[in-house]
Amino acid sequence: MRLTIQTKLFLSHFAAIVLVSGSVGTYFYQSATENLMRALQSRLRNSAALISQGLDTLNLDQIRVEADRASPAYKEHVLAMREFVKANPDIAFIYVMRKVGDKVFFVLDSDMQDPAMPGEEYSHEIASLMDGFIRPSVDEKITQDRWGYFLSGYSPLDGGEDDYLVGIDMRADEVQSKFEKIRLAGVLSLSLSVILAMIFSRLLSLHLTKRITNLATRFATIAPIEQDINHDIRGDELDQLSLSFDQMASRLSIKQQQIDANQLALHKAHGDMERRIEMRTAELVQTNEKLLQEIAERKHVERMLEETSRIDYLTGVLNRRAMTTRLEQVVSLTGRGANSFCTILLDIDHFKLVNDNYGHDVGDQVLRHCVEQMRRCIRESDELGRWGGEEFLILSLDTELAEAVKLAQRLCDELSATSVVQENHEISVTASFGVTQYQSGEALAYCLKRADDALYAAKAKGRNCVVVAEQD
Repeated sequence: MRLTIQTKLFLSHFAAIVLVSGSVGTYFYQSATENLMRALQSRLRNSAALISQGLDTLNLDQIRVEADRASPAYKEHVLAMREFVKANPDIAFIYVMRKVGDKVFFVLDSDMQDPAMPGEEYSHEIASLMDGFIRPSVDEKITQDRWGYFLSGYSPLDGGEDDYLVGIDMRADEVQSKFEKIRLAGVLSLSLSVILAMIFSRLLSLHLTKRITNLATRFATIAPIEQDINHDIRGDELDQLSLSFDQMASRLSIKQQQIDANQLALHKAHGDMERRIEMRTAELVQTNEKLLQEIAERKHVERMLEETSRIDYLTGVLNRRAMTTRLEQVVSLTGRGANSFCTILLDIDHFKLVNDNYGHDVGDQVLRHCVEQMRRCIRESDELGRWGGEEFLILSLDTELAEAVKLAQRLCDELSATSVVQENHEISVTASFGVTQYQSGEALAYCLKRADDALYAAKAKGRNCVVVAEQD
């Protein structure tokens, strides 16, 4: 049996709307039930915590056995709990329990019909009840005991040292009643959704059927179905529309083949031009790569020349010109508010005797040895340069004079503690040091002059020592 378009659309829209509304309704129903359960659990937990603050554990310690029901403390507490139950109709019972070891015993019970006796053991093992001796807790689901089915909340008593708790029971029928109201609302909502789905599906199917019928009529005018084609056209309007579409697709395919043939000829004509362009582009790329390679080599040579002009070829540290340029930069920064700096000028003692006795090759080895020892002692921020011959200059940025003197003394000690071994000869190496701190506003040449004077003063004192330049 073939269904009409209107019937198909009605059934599809109706199924879609019912599915969506049912999914949404199911989600909200589950959310509502979960929220209700959380609300009931929160109320029971908070009510138990509130009641626990009003109970005195000192009086509760006096209630141990059934005979203690006649005591004033028992009557007073039970009366207060029953008043709370009357004020809250959905609360069934309130009771107080005592924990002794792993066992739990009743102390108070608000039940007027069948109350638990003081000292009566509660034999049921409920995890949330045991947690109630430590912190406020509540049952995750409805529990059963000899009094019936309940959802309960618990809270420890203040001052009870985890020995007492107060419990509140809500009857299961009260809980179920609240959930029944939510279920009734869900059923009514689902029924209303089904009715609305039928109405909207009917309206939508009528609206779309009218438009499909008009489209099929216009499409048949553009691409009528050929009579010699053996097709079963007894279907609905969509089947006729599909046949007309197939006719037009066949005609468009023929047109497309003609267009493809023309484009193939055009692509072939462009092919030769593109190949010539690619060849020319490849030549340009090759030429450009050669040019870039030459530029890179030239820059490398320039960097090598620049590095050679800054570095002392023998020791690998800054030469005098590079160190002077660096000092001028630091002086300029100091004039604009930067911290002061210190210079350490040192001269290797008796270096001429080393050259005369062992030759210049050994002298060069001594210079490199001194540089290696100094590099091990100075900071990463310090800069070392060869000032001339056997003289070296150390630039210490952001350094006070006392700290620079300590560094110079450490260098002096390190050099004197080491030696250079050459052909079974051990050559001792010492140096004299002059230390100065740059004073704001003074000329760089004057600062270096003071360091040089301090160095010669160290030579005059017998060498292998540190002298601090005088401050103006």
